[in-house]
Amino acid sequence: MSSEKITFFDLTSQQGTAWSLNPWRIRLLLNYKGVDYETKWVEYPEIKQTLEGHVAPNEIPPGAVYDPLYTIPAIKFPDGTYVMQSRPIAEAINERYPEPPIDLTPPILDKLVQSISKIMGAIQPIFFTLVPQRILNNASHEHWYRTRPVYAGMPLDQFWNEKGGEVAWKAAEPHIRDITAMLKENPEGPFFDGKTVTYADFYWTGFLLFLHHMGKEDVFDELLKRSGDEKVHLEHLKAAEAWTKRDDH
Repeated sequence: MSSEKITFFDLTSQQGTAWSLNPWRIRLLLNYKGVDYETKWVEYPEIKQTLEGHVAPNEIPPGAVYDPLYTIPAIKFPDGTYVMQSRPIAEAINERYPEPPIDLTPPILDKLVQSISKIMGAIQPIFFTLVPQRILNNASHEHWYRTRPVYAGMPLDQFWNEKGGEVAWKAAEPHIRDITAMLKENPEGPFFDGKTVTYADFYWTGFLLFLHHMGKEDVFDELLKRSGDEKVHLEHLKAAEAWTKRDDH
């Protein structure tokens, strides 16, 4: 007999709470929809064995340095259907649970995603180093320390020393300020579309939660300092509290 709950596959942490920005988008959507779900916490080495045979593997682009065949987030619906990757999951949830409605493709989404990607690229030396130290359990360390230097193209200590710190934040700052401007485009706030939450907000909320989990004083607060107007980001996060509270089950 199948469970009546959705099974949501998320990456575990030392603290036993959600941390990764991609799964956070789906968790926020589930919480917004009020859908009944249970979290299945997964270590990095367990992802393939958890999902293989249930979903088609990711397509690996030609020339990719490293691109995993199976990734988190993933979801199992009560009828036994598995879905992997944030966008297909969000579409499947919205189709099956249409209330309350939410716009998954607001006009600002592409621009926002591009800016977040640029910030992530700039601060890679920071989170590549801090995530295993502050978030991951020992069971995921081997996977992380084997794969992330491939992305970086160098050992992580060298990546941190050469491209971390002020170098990273200086590169990220203009893109952080771009997102500040996006949030201020609609003066009604606190969301990108004023008082109406859209899926774009879950992208940014998830990113803010990721940085906060990694380190409030030296990561999250640094982003706020570089933003040009920390108030709009704090108000955005405050407005999303109803959907961020459930982070440990």
